Amino acid sequence: MKFRLLIFSCIAALLFVIGCSSDENNSDTGRLIVQLTDAPFPYDLIAEANVTVFKIEARHKSDDNDEMMEDSEMEGEAMSENEEGGNPFITLMEEEIDVNLLELTNGITETLADVEVPVGTYDLVRVYVKGVNLLLNDGTEYDLKVPSGAQTGIKVFIDPPIAVEGGFTGELLLDFDVSRSFIKRGNSGAFNFKPVIKASNLATSGSISGTVTTLQEATPVGLADATVTLFAADTVNTTTSTDASGMYMFLGVQGGTYDVMVELEGYGPQTTEGVNVVPSNNTTVDFELEPNP
Repeated sequence: MKFRLLIFSCIAALLFVIGCSSDENNSDTGRLIVQLTDAPFPYDLIAEANVTVFKIEARHKSDDNDEMMEDSEMEGEAMSENEEGGNPFITLMEEEIDVNLLELTNGITETLADVEVPVGTYDLVRVYVKGVNLLLNDGTEYDLKVPSGAQTGIKVFIDPPIAVEGGFTGELLLDFDVSRSFIKRGNSGAFNFKPVIKASNLATSGSISGTVTTLQEATPVGLADATVTLFAADTVNTTTSTDASGMYMFLGVQGGTYDVMVELEGYGPQTTEGVNVVPSNNTTVDFELEPNP
């Protein structure tokens, strides 16, 4: 009799453990990580391009947003009252993070948010910024106005949208394109700020990296400040520059086929065609430039 009771107790305990495991796998929340990077600014006169990101919201699309909002209020989740298209915005981050965008190149990123969010699809983020400042190499500073970025946020569409599943993590990369966001005003030396940010779902995108070198006495030497351009169907997708060691990297590149071209004054340009990018993978493309005669 005692043996049977022991068996029944063991079976009950096992079923309880299985039930708990099942509940964890069927969680109604997942994690969403938001990182920031930058395509480098092409002006040699700029020393710093500073912004303060103080809030990020994401638009949640679900079949039953009303039920989600009720559950969120019961669980104390941060849900924005401001809705767009009937879909609620969830606050991912609300703290001041100061960033020098010129430091976020060639694979360097800044994590802005890493939070639990309701499962579902997210197709739009709003990035709230302030304190936009340019520092020139000669010490001159420009404090720039933010067009609606501090009030309604900079709207960034996620294409394709990012899906967060229960118990899993989605990763979103925001590419703050400094070269297109800070516009020089004629010969005045002043700048306008018109923010351009691209969002990439890292689950559906990959990366391209490599080094640009030249031979000096039969030894490869890295070339700094070479311009590397990524083409998609003869259209410029993005550009970057090599660092001091000759390394470059493109992050958040959608899966597909691209051409990569590298140029540097004093050297002949080179292009590698048909570079295949596979989601969640890195493709290496190296270049060895020859000096012009």
